[in-house]
Amino acid sequence: MTGAAADAAYRDKNVLITGGLGFVGSNLAIRLVRAGARVVLVDSLIDDYGGNLYNIQPVEDRVRVNIADVRDQHGMNYLVRRQDFLFNLAGQVSHIDSMRDPYTDLDINCRAQVSLLEACRAHNPEVKIVYASTTQIYGAPGSLPVNETHLRKPIDVNGINTMAGEEYHIVYSRVYGLRACALRMTRTYGPRMLVRHNRQTALGWFIRQALDGEAINVFGGHQVRDYTYIDDAVEAFILAGASDAAVGQVFNLGGTEPVSLLQLVETLVAAAGSGSFIVTPFPEERRRIDIGDFYADYSKIRSALGWQPTVGLREGLEATTAYYRAHRRHYWSGG
Repeated sequence: MTGAAADAAYRDKNVLITGGLGFVGSNLAIRLVRAGARVVLVDSLIDDYGGNLYNIQPVEDRVRVNIADVRDQHGMNYLVRRQDFLFNLAGQVSHIDSMRDPYTDLDINCRAQVSLLEACRAHNPEVKIVYASTTQIYGAPGSLPVNETHLRKPIDVNGINTMAGEEYHIVYSRVYGLRACALRMTRTYGPRMLVRHNRQTALGWFIRQALDGEAINVFGGHQVRDYTYIDDAVEAFILAGASDAAVGQVFNLGGTEPVSLLQLVETLVAAAGSGSFIVTPFPEERRRIDIGDFYADYSKIRSALGWQPTVGLREGLEATTAYYRAHRRHYWSGG
């Protein structure tokens, strides 16, 4: 399916995005509005989770925003009604926070997911659902690249609960006929990502440090990873929502090419034109949840939906640093 054909599937359709003021949700909302969809965003705006009203500034007068929590069963029962598409992006995504507070992670990433699926089953069983999962659920890989059949062995609470959230969606698709699928996202970056602290994404914090002219602490440096630019990730969600071939499936996303952490920060510093880096030993807290080398095999989604990443690392980092240089006051201390 081409991008133009996928866009046509959303024209004059009702779309609900949970976590819609966050990084991926807001970029997806902008794309859907431009495709002609009627978009409703749900976000709790919980401090430190990444929601930011400024993220939707380009389309703020063309979306409806509900400040609500997906854990509110009654609210979600109402909001899912009459929606044609549901992009379920709400979640607690910090691996470190999940280890410090496992109960909140469990509540948001498991119980709330069941509640949302129950709301769809009872009040809108025809809605098409795309769930944002993560390649973190694989844990330390036994072989590379990692495909969807690879053993899943999460190494932190967040990985366990996100894996459960994914499984709920697939079970509800298989047993109840809900038209749900899941995308296992790898390290996604770009404009509107959280850069306020380093608990959610290392790259977001690196970008902030580079633009502030600071020295980036690189833990290890040899680890090889893949990175997906936000526009490519959004394209995957658009295609998954528009295609019946995605129903009941899980798909890996990936990047144009895997690079070492040292290559990543070298490219970032060059793209930003500022900052530096130093290689330091792993802190114990981080070492316990590091997965070593990881990059995904995305051939399944390429074959089924025609998706593949197109934005290279240097191009993506240049666009990202340019965005924050222009809009930093809205991100350095909140929205």
